Amino acid sequence: MAQPHYTSLIFFILLFLPLSLQQQNSKLSISDLNALKTIKASLTDIPGSTFFSSWDFTAPNPCSSFSGLTCSLISSSVRVTILSLGTGLSDSPGLAGSLSFALSQLTELTQLVLFPGLVTGPIPSQLGKLTNLRVISLTNNRLTGPIPISLSSLTNLHTLDLSYNQLTGSIPPGLTELAQLKVLILASNSLSGELPTVSTQLLHLDLKRNRLNGKLPLLPLSLRYLSVSENTMWGPLNALDSVFELVYLDLSMNKFSGPIPNSLFNPTLSSLLLQRNNLSGGLPQNADPTKTSSYGDGSIVDLSHNFLSGEISTVLVGVESLFLNNNRLIGTVPKEYTKSLCLGTTKTLYLQHNFLTGINLEDRVKLPDTTSLCLLYNCMVPPPVGVTACPASAGSQISRPARQCYRV
Repeated sequence: MAQPHYTSLIFFILLFLPLSLQQQNSKLSISDLNALKTIKASLTDIPGSTFFSSWDFTAPNPCSSFSGLTCSLISSSVRVTILSLGTGLSDSPGLAGSLSFALSQLTELTQLVLFPGLVTGPIPSQLGKLTNLRVISLTNNRLTGPIPISLSSLTNLHTLDLSYNQLTGSIPPGLTELAQLKVLILASNSLSGELPTVSTQLLHLDLKRNRLNGKLPLLPLSLRYLSVSENTMWGPLNALDSVFELVYLDLSMNKFSGPIPNSLFNPTLSSLLLQRNNLSGGLPQNADPTKTSSYGDGSIVDLSHNFLSGEISTVLVGVESLFLNNNRLIGTVPKEYTKSLCLGTTKTLYLQHNFLTGINLEDRVKLPDTTSLCLLYNCMVPPPVGVTACPASAGSQISRPARQCYRV
């Protein structure tokens, strides 16, 4: 008997709920509304972008009509909690102008996103006042100046992405001490100095294409992604000895030296990019027989352009794309690698510019069309399949001069 009354009650709630929310949205905090006006005044749509076309300050409900705005009811007042500047669409050129200090007046902001565009000038230091911020993403613009030290006071910050700008100066030490920070992306800037000690439980650290120098500091065991490629960092790789959760590591194009830690030869680390350093020593003799995992689809190991020596072990069998070229490796290529090539498991095997003396591969063998094997400029005459798939950078000389091979 109560069912009709219950249905009527639900209909009543659904009927008046939108009106209630509409009334709340119309009461957007005056301070937030004024901040939005100042923010808009410092930015403009690049021709072809229409992001600000919806920002009509005479509209009754900015929270429902303004692009990029998300609001929440906080202490009886409607406040801006998420601000996304720009659309992020591939066909939108983005915004130009500068970031206003008025962003700091949106005191309940939890996420601040600036999509790619031509925004210039510094990052406002006043952002350090927004203690509720969990995400700051200001990527692919032309922001200049240093990273504000004040950002180190954002104790709730989870993600900071300032990549692909023109930022200078050093990385504030306090950033890498924020307890809640999990993702730090500062790639493709002009940052200098040393990487500070990382005491937070970061998962993702991307610092590639900067001007950083010095040694790798101790890193958190939680780290899964690390890139410091294209810097001028140097020293041994001891800091990576115990970072077992890594699945992606790119230290390429630096000045790191010494041996490669055995712990990095692990199939769970499916992208290992150490090319163009000064690394020495040899490959571990054998993979750990107690491990049942193996390298899979998409795996890549690039150790090229170093000073690795000794014979090639079987530790990297099954890697889909394996680059060992331009080292000082000797001996015969193990049959396990040729088998992996024939099966199509390994699709690229570059061994050119070493001192190898043989490979267990018949002259008439036909590899899969998707496979590339290069053996140029070693201490042997390579089979035809080891010549035709070489890159142009390998040159055209089939073998090393004999006088070089006698010295090995």
